[in-house]
Amino acid sequence: MERRHILTALTGWLAAAGLPATSALAAAPFPLKKTEAQWRAIVSPQAYNVLFEHGTERSGSSPLDREKRAGTFVCAACNLPLFDAAQKFDSGTGWPSFWQALPNALGTSTDFKLILPRTEYHCSRCGGHQGHVFDDGPKPSGKRYCNNGVALAFVPKGEPLPALRT
Repeated sequence: MERRHILTALTGWLAAAGLPATSALAAAPFPLKKTEAQWRAIVSPQAYNVLFEHGTERSGSSPLDREKRAGTFVCAACNLPLFDAAQKFDSGTGWPSFWQALPNALGTSTDFKLILPRTEYHCSRCGGHQGHVFDDGPKPSGKRYCNNGVALAFVPKGEPLPALRT
C-alpha cells in the first residue's frame, strides 16, 4: 500500500472521529488578523474548523476535488489566490491536489500530530490551514499539495477574482 493511501485512510478516520489531523500552527505573523468572531462571520463552520482549528474534512467530500475547469483556487478566508487550476491533478486521495502553488501564496510549518513529521502549509496572508505537502506528486515538481476543499474557493477563468478581504 502506498504511503498516500495509508495517510488518506488515517486522516479520513480522524476526520470521521471529529479529531483534528494537524497540530496547531505555531504563532506566526500574518498580514491579515481577525478575531475568532470575525472569521466565524465570514466562513462556514466547517471551513472555520479546517482553517483556524486545523481540522480535516472527510476525504471525497469536496466538489472541488472534481473541479476540472480553468481558473484560480483562492483561500476561503481571505481570497488570496493560492493555486492555478493548471497545476491541479487527480491524486486519488479524495482531496484537491496540486503540484505547485502560486508564488508567495503559502507558508509552511512542521506538524507532528500523526507522530511522523509532515509539512503543513497555510495561506501566507491570513494563516488559514490549507493542508499538507508531500514528495509523491507528479513531475515537474514532484510535490503533492493535498488541500482541504472547504479551505478553498474556485474562481473560473474569465471571472474576476474576489477582492482580498481586509
